[in-house]
Amino acid sequence: MALQYSVELRNAIAAQLEAIAGIDAIIKMRTGAQPADCAAVDAGTVLATLNLPTDWMAVPANGVVAKLGTWEDASADAGGNAGHFRLYKADGVTCVLQGEVTATGGGGVMTVDNIVFAALQQFTVTAFSVTVGNA
Repeated sequence: MALQYSVELRNAIAAQLEAIAGIDAIIKMRTGAQPADCAAVDAGTVLATLNLPTDWMAVPANGVVAKLGTWEDASADAGGNAGHFRLYKADGVTCVLQGEVTATGGGGVMTVDNIVFAALQQFTVTAFSVTVGNA
């Protein structure tokens, strides 16, 4: 039988994402498929590096936590198609979470206004959410 989490526990787990990554968390958009897990070496070309706002996650509800505020970058680092992202602690090397990037409406963990990046282009993360357990 599978474990069943209470809403209270799912919300507490979801709240740890921001606590563990920290208030100076960084997201790097990369080309290609994501590595097997966060312990694996980085893969793909870095298209953009995004410093998140100090308070970057909303209060969890029903085991789901979503981005808070505006996540955007005025200047992409390189051109290419975004395939995945990695969320790092402030050091930019300690991976906390990774996932698929798709265009808005594409169903990825993170969606952006356009997955085809051009160097120096502005981009916006339109949605990001994490669902914990059996939510």
